[in-house]
Amino acid sequence: MSTPQVAVAMDWGGTWTRTAVIDRQGDILWQSRAPNPQGGSKEEYLTNAERLLATAIEQAGGPVAGIGAALAGPVEPTTGTFYQPPNLMVLDGVSFKALWEKAFDVPVFVGNDANLAAFGEYYFGAGKESADNGRPVKTLFYVTVSTGVGGGVVDRGSVFLGANGLTAEIGHTLVDTTDAALVCQCGSRGCLEAMASGTGIGRIARAKLASGGFSDSALASLGADQVDSEAVFAAAEQHDPLAVSILDGVVSALAIGLTNVVHLFNPDMVVLGGGVTDGLVKLDLLSQIHRQILDRAMSELHKDFQLTSSRLGDSVGLTGAAALVWDQLGAGG
Repeated sequence: MSTPQVAVAMDWGGTWTRTAVIDRQGDILWQSRAPNPQGGSKEEYLTNAERLLATAIEQAGGPVAGIGAALAGPVEPTTGTFYQPPNLMVLDGVSFKALWEKAFDVPVFVGNDANLAAFGEYYFGAGKESADNGRPVKTLFYVTVSTGVGGGVVDRGSVFLGANGLTAEIGHTLVDTTDAALVCQCGSRGCLEAMASGTGIGRIARAKLASGGFSDSALASLGADQVDSEAVFAAAEQHDPLAVSILDGVVSALAIGLTNVVHLFNPDMVVLGGGVTDGLVKLDLLSQIHRQILDRAMSELHKDFQLTSSRLGDSVGLTGAAALVWDQLGAGG
């Protein structure tokens, strides 16, 4: 019997669950997405996920090498157990590996979505592009800047997990120690996530407008519920002073967080993904972030890294989940 040439991948976020059939080259052959049950019970979430996986296996049209799942939250990698996921707390303590191996009778590998996004970019995205251009990447640090801020590290082909699979939580590194530091959803103050995430940008803009003195800003004409990160980026494109100043703060916060990453991990590639990154790329702000990091980096060797945006876009979690399957089954990337 021939070796299966496809894997089933799942990217389980706070709002949507995406599934795909992906081959050994990282190409998506079929994909679908469905909303998660809103305020659902544990059973509703699990039934929904199993139905989506069963559909994907059906779409594969033949034997499947395994299932890879990227989950939005901390995952204990050996057992694939969800550990206090902030957006899916009803699933705390569920071991997906045991559950799905029993249900589908194929190997199952589970990881945190940002860790697996790093894996996907290393094997099939920006890392592969760099290698194809004669510059193979040794250490890739991936940062997702979207609703929240998360990270993942791939070092010489392996995801760097730490003792409990919880490394690279760059969103909860400290970038502001002043008395005015913003409160983060983790309960701490001054976290990068509070200052640079889509949620944080919207909150900062609403607070500034509420404090008065910005009546000339295009954002002032919007209802409070319309002032989100997308509105801030749209206003900044029109050179709105308030929006530009908010994004200056985002650039500065990201540069501080990434300078710490450069000193801690010495990556030769840093990849930014997520919706906020799309906005930063559109306004050509990645070069500013890069310049600020270089101004702070302690040595020429620390400065020797590429800063770029994700090549895999919305599919980064799915592609990374498939890369995990191929890696664990010894099929390389």
